[in-house]
Amino acid sequence: MEIFDSLESNVRSYIRSFPTVFDRAKGSIICDQNGDEYIDFLAGAGSLNYGHNNRIVSEALISYLQRDGIVHSLDKGTKAKENFLRDFSELILAPRGYDYKIQFTGPTGTNAVEAALKLARLVTGRENVIAFTNGYHGLTMGALATTGNAHYHRGLSGTRNGVTRMPFDGYLGEGVNTADYLEKVLDDSGSGVDLPAAILLETVQGEGGINVARDSWLQQIAAICEKREILLIVDDIQVGNGRTGQFFSFENAGIRPDIVCISKSIGSGLPMSILLLNPEVDQWQPGQHTGTFRGNNLGFVAASAILRAYWSDDMLTQDVLRKGAIIEEHLQDWAVEYPQLDLGVRGRGFVWGIEVPDNGLAGQVSRFSFENNLIIETCGSTGSVVKLLPPLTIEDDVLARGLQTLGNSFARVATM
Repeated sequence: MEIFDSLESNVRSYIRSFPTVFDRAKGSIICDQNGDEYIDFLAGAGSLNYGHNNRIVSEALISYLQRDGIVHSLDKGTKAKENFLRDFSELILAPRGYDYKIQFTGPTGTNAVEAALKLARLVTGRENVIAFTNGYHGLTMGALATTGNAHYHRGLSGTRNGVTRMPFDGYLGEGVNTADYLEKVLDDSGSGVDLPAAILLETVQGEGGINVARDSWLQQIAAICEKREILLIVDDIQVGNGRTGQFFSFENAGIRPDIVCISKSIGSGLPMSILLLNPEVDQWQPGQHTGTFRGNNLGFVAASAILRAYWSDDMLTQDVLRKGAIIEEHLQDWAVEYPQLDLGVRGRGFVWGIEVPDNGLAGQVSRFSFENNLIIETCGSTGSVVKLLPPLTIEDDVLARGLQTLGNSFARVATM
């Protein structure tokens, strides 16, 4: 590890939690340079929903490169982009009755959020944006302003400008409907809160601790936006792409956001990021928002291959829900088995968290798991939630082995 310590910036993070040098990966297994295999319950922080080196993607990319397909194109028209636009429209948008326009932004999730905030302010002529407690939307300056965790703001001035923080669903306890509070604040001229350009939210807060918004709460937020001509932006970067079962995490709630941010697994691990825009919101002037790498054709090729392979029917959705129920059952069993840990279970589809309130114990679970060849991270404002984010395509036997290892880690922590 010496070369990383001597040459790489102090900002490096995951390498500190998983101190080995990885070399190869396939599906839900990642191998280090010594040949040791690890089960991956991190999946690129949600970028690898379809697994490492998915054969369908690899074959499509190899074929494309061997015929000298365009790799970099800015926002010029290419065959790869044409195919992606057609596949996304026919397989994702049309079956759901959506007529969104598609904007290609810079290649990361935070680029999509920056573009969404910029457009919302442009369209409405307003500055303020409502974001929520424990939200995570990226770390470039505009997106950072909407991100809740104080850790990311330390030592930086002006990082919260233009944003008003509101309590997420459940933040004030089960007896308080925070959407009612938001509505009161917006309608009270004495609240000090300006009418916002947009309300930005995740339906399931991933980095914030696996906090799941109720459908009724999401519906009320959407109604608040519609009544006051506020744009609703849903950040589906981590929990979209089938992570909750449906392609979009907001489908079950029956809402239709004005803007949807998508990245991570849309390119199956390759850098790619898009916005979905209601047509009336698409008020950009040509070239008003650009990005040198908004035309990642390898991402388009990978995305098209994945869409055709997994989203022409509902088989993946049903499999995600089935395996998600297996995860939930194990987590609930551990909560009963180890009452001394006061474990809290929450999640949806194939994104689950188990909170360990005692300070530092969730991190111990992650470390013990890594010692036994399972990669799993923690989340939440204090790192108290063990976060399960396996590839959607994980095999049943690999999932079972990973859960057994994780269960052993909880058993070990329970005796500390």
